Amino acid sequence: MQQRRVGNTGLTVSRLGLGTMTWGRDTDEHEARDQLISFTEAGGTLLDTAAGYGNGASEELIGTLIGDVVGRDDIVLATKAGISAVRGGRSYNTSRGHLLSTLDASLRRLGVDHVDLWQVHIWTDETPIEETLAALDTAVQSGRVSYVGISNYTGWQTAQAATWQRAVPGRTPLACTQVEYSLLNRAVEHEVLPAADALGLGVLPWSPLGRGVLTGKYRTGTPSDSRAASSHFANFVSPYLDDRASGIVEAVARAADGLGWTALEVALTWVRDRPGVTAPILGARTASQLKAALGVEELSLPDEINAALDDVSAD
Repeated sequence: MQQRRVGNTGLTVSRLGLGTMTWGRDTDEHEARDQLISFTEAGGTLLDTAAGYGNGASEELIGTLIGDVVGRDDIVLATKAGISAVRGGRSYNTSRGHLLSTLDASLRRLGVDHVDLWQVHIWTDETPIEETLAALDTAVQSGRVSYVGISNYTGWQTAQAATWQRAVPGRTPLACTQVEYSLLNRAVEHEVLPAADALGLGVLPWSPLGRGVLTGKYRTGTPSDSRAASSHFANFVSPYLDDRASGIVEAVARAADGLGWTALEVALTWVRDRPGVTAPILGARTASQLKAALGVEELSLPDEINAALDDVSAD
């Protein structure tokens, strides 16, 4: 798998990342093991998790696999802090103390002394941005983190954070931003991507398959084993089951038929090769699904197909 630099840093990662949001909850140890083996055998290196995934369950599961399934130095280990699952919803806290204590807990669960990439999972108005960013500096200076980034920031928030880190002496420049980006959600193209480009940040798209909808699995209904059929993911998927999304999915399906590809391959290749993108973060329910996605390494979309998809999916 080809490797790409993360923004204006020396960090390189595979141009597809493996997401682990469901690990430890919907994805058990055996399935996770098979996915990680398939991913690394295909040349994948970027393994993305977060403290808030399953309240640490994802990190714990990854910790059991590092050193067993894959060597620590063979992966780029990324995690995030700032979002916690609580009864009835989520809790957001980007204070310096909370972020650093969360990082220490992440390291214990992962069974490592440092992570390669640590990201603030969300912006909050309650904590001054300079305090949030100071936690990133402390983490790097202490050796617990090699590179830092942000996630789910708007355009102006991205610009403010990245500019602060570049302008203040002694600060650690941001390496990347992780945002939702797919044919079903191109909102980041208006402000976030231009800000990232101007300030030297790599872009890690999450949910590059439109929360699974772009695979075409929902064209004729909701499969019983799909995320939309589960109680904790139904609301996550439902925004992309409207008429607009249906039109885009049909266009992807037509392109796939014409190329002899799958809809997944069309949608994933499109976002992987968008300007500024470093590596889409791909989550799979099964190892077989992941293997199908990893097949895009040898694919590239013809210009006319790209143009047609751009047109039908424009905001």
